Amino acid sequence: MNSGSGGSVPVRSAPTVPLPLSPAHGRFSRFVRRSHEQGGLVVQPRMGFADTATMRRGLEAVRAVRGASIGTVTVDSYTRVNDHESARRALDRGDDLNGYPVVAHGVQETRRLLTGVADDDFPVQFRHGSALPRELFGALARVGADATEGGPVSYCLPYSRVPLPQATAAWAECCRILADRPQTMHLESFGGCMLGQLCPPSLLIALSVLEGMFFREHGMRSISVSYAQQTSPEQDLEALAALRLLAAQWLGDDVDWHVVLYTYMGVFPRTPVGAYRMLEDSVRLAVRSGTERLIVKTAVEAYRIPTIEENVDALEFAAAVAADERQAAPTGGAVRQTGIYEEALQLITSTLRFGDDVGSALVGAFAHGYLDVPYCLHQDNANRSRAAIDPGGTLRWFDPGAMPVAASDGHGSAPVTARSLIDMLGYNERRFDREQLVGAAVRGML
Repeated sequence: MNSGSGGSVPVRSAPTVPLPLSPAHGRFSRFVRRSHEQGGLVVQPRMGFADTATMRRGLEAVRAVRGASIGTVTVDSYTRVNDHESARRALDRGDDLNGYPVVAHGVQETRRLLTGVADDDFPVQFRHGSALPRELFGALARVGADATEGGPVSYCLPYSRVPLPQATAAWAECCRILADRPQTMHLESFGGCMLGQLCPPSLLIALSVLEGMFFREHGMRSISVSYAQQTSPEQDLEALAALRLLAAQWLGDDVDWHVVLYTYMGVFPRTPVGAYRMLEDSVRLAVRSGTERLIVKTAVEAYRIPTIEENVDALEFAAAVAADERQAAPTGGAVRQTGIYEEALQLITSTLRFGDDVGSALVGAFAHGYLDVPYCLHQDNANRSRAAIDPGGTLRWFDPGAMPVAASDGHGSAPVTARSLIDMLGYNERRFDREQLVGAAVRGML
C-alpha cells in the first residue's frame, strides 16, 4: 500500500475475533438486540422540537409506529455550541428552534418529557452535534437518558472550530461522566458519517472503530459503530461487512456493540419518489447486511425540517420495506472484496502508532496526515486527500495524501475541480430523481 510522504508504516496485528457476544448492557442495547434476534430492523428518526409538548407528541407518535422503533430527541444549535443563555431567551420568546434545548429546559422538564413514554420497549436517544458536550452530558446523566452519540473526531472536524486536542480531552471526560452512571448509557460513534458524503468507506470504518475504541478506553461498555450509505450498494455491502469484522476484532469481548446505518447523509433527492427510493435502498442494504439499526430520512429532507407526521411516514415505510426484504428470496453470492477491510485495518493500525492511548493516537494521526478527511476544512485536518466517484458509482481514493492507502486505479490523472466536485455532490440526487424529472419534462412537452 502507498505510504504517502511519511514512509513505511509498521502495522500492528489486529486482535483475534472474540467468541460469544457480551451480555446486553442497558435497555437501549437490550431493545436493539431483542429486535434483531426476532428478525426486526430497528428504525429511528432524526427529530427534535423546542417545546416539550411537541417533542413529547413526536416521541409518542414514533412509539406508535408499526415496527420496532427508537425515539430521538435532537438537540438545538444553541445547545450544541453551549450557548444555553440564548436557548433560554429563545424559549422565553417562544422561538421555533431546530431542536430540543436540554440544558435550557433543565433536568426536571426533560424528565417530564420522558416519563411515561421512554421505557424498556421504547428507549430514547439524544442526538446533538457538540464538540464540547460536557454540560449536555452532565444533564443527560442526571436525566437518566438511554443513549447519546457523537465522538471526539466526528463531532469536532465537521461541525466546529474547536482544536482536535481540546475536543478529544473533553470527550474523554464526557465518556467518564456517562460511564460513572449507575445505569448503563449507550454511546454511538458518528465516525461513519464524516461530512455526509465523498469520504471513502475505509476511512469511515476506521474512524468509527477508533472512536468505539476511544469510548471503551474511557469506560463505556454499550457502543454502536456507524456507517452512512454512499453511492454504490455493492460497495456499501462490502463496507458494512468490513465494519462488523473490524469492530469484533478491536472493541473487545467486554463491550456490547451493534452497527447502525444512516440513510444517505449528503445532497438528497428533490422529488418525493426519488427520496423514498433512496430510503428504500438504505433499508434493503440494512437488512441484507445484517445491520441492527437504521437512521431514516424523510421525503422533504432537501427542503426543510420534517414534521412529526412526515417522520412517521418514513419510519413506517422503512419498516414495511424491511419486512418485504426479509421475506424475499436470498440473492445469493458472496459479498465482493475490493480491499476495503484491508484499507480500514491499515488506517487503524497506522493511527495507533501515534500514541499510547487512542485519543492521543487520533490527534497525532491527524497532525501527520495519516488520517485526513477529504474536503474537510477544519484547522486540524490536512485536507490533502481527495475522493472521486467512478463511472460505476463507486467511491474511490483519487489522492490519499499522506494516508497509508493507495489511490485507486484509473484515478489520479486529472485534478478534482470545482465543477467536478459539484457534480459528485449531486450524484445521488440526480440518480434517484432522474426518472421523475425526465418524466415531468416529457409531460411538459406534450
